[in-house]
Amino acid sequence: MKGYRNKDFIYEATSKLEGLLNITIDIVSREPHQGAAIKVKGEQFIVETKSAIRTSNRGLILSQLDELKRQSKCPVIVIAEFISKDAAKTLKERNINYIDTSGNTYINHKDLVIFIEGQKKVKKENTNQSRAFQEAGLKILFYLLTNPEHLQDSYRKIAEKADVSIGSVSHVMIELENLNYLLKTDEKRALKNKKGLLEHWIVEFNAVLRPRILRKIMRFLDKNYQNTWRSLNINTDQGSMLWGGEPGAALLTNNLRPEQFTIFTDLELSTVAKELQLTPSDNGEVEILQKFWSNGTEGKTAPPLLIYADLINSGFSRNVEIANQILENESQYI
Repeated sequence: MKGYRNKDFIYEATSKLEGLLNITIDIVSREPHQGAAIKVKGEQFIVETKSAIRTSNRGLILSQLDELKRQSKCPVIVIAEFISKDAAKTLKERNINYIDTSGNTYINHKDLVIFIEGQKKVKKENTNQSRAFQEAGLKILFYLLTNPEHLQDSYRKIAEKADVSIGSVSHVMIELENLNYLLKTDEKRALKNKKGLLEHWIVEFNAVLRPRILRKIMRFLDKNYQNTWRSLNINTDQGSMLWGGEPGAALLTNNLRPEQFTIFTDLELSTVAKELQLTPSDNGEVEILQKFWSNGTEGKTAPPLLIYADLINSGFSRNVEIANQILENESQYI
């Protein structure tokens, strides 16, 4: 099957399911640009492949699958090497068919219903994680994605702006070349495969960097916060607070009513709580995140890339719709 030499887990997953149910699953070769399809009990499904589906990339993948379902005349099934328990639950709730290489399966189409869970797989250790998608690399990529005009800057200047070491910049630039995300000539540097790079950054930002910069979860003392949050003072003498996620999207588009609130700041938590009338709460609606970049502190919102990443990661269809609107309108900053 042309185009799938590196996706052997399609065969692995369908073979596992065949063994568990004692059925035959046919893998149908389609046009290379269209991918593959499988037939289960006479029903044909368009295959979308993912190496892994977990909490950190669940939202992005859900948005892609929803779009594929809208475009396809046939039902869609996602086949993955690994699907986390939480991600599998979300896929099932959204009625999205899936199989993983352990045999965990959800198929619900017409009279065909298959549900298998609890099949275990030994997780492979990732011993060669790219530095480009670890903490320092993610900060460098954030700077370059939001400031592409500075791609030609010296490594020293990039390091200073991204708040990382010069050595980190050097290593990341080499790895971006090896990953086919960066083209270097004698005259200049240029990003390649920007869509793929953006998706890769969003997944690893939510998996690696975002948990490390989460400082506190709080709640509003004012129970009418959904109607009053816009009037809160986010610029103080000590520094500023920037709305990310849903409130940031609401300010950019005026087309969303926030339920979860994200704030980026380097202010003391006591100052944030005082100015915004917050109190600590493990189940609160407000996340306080550390601001990790040095520029772009003016205005009320965090950079559009961070707002886009949060909305996409939520997996909620309304948020994904607004995220794509932001991507279109703010593309020069993403």
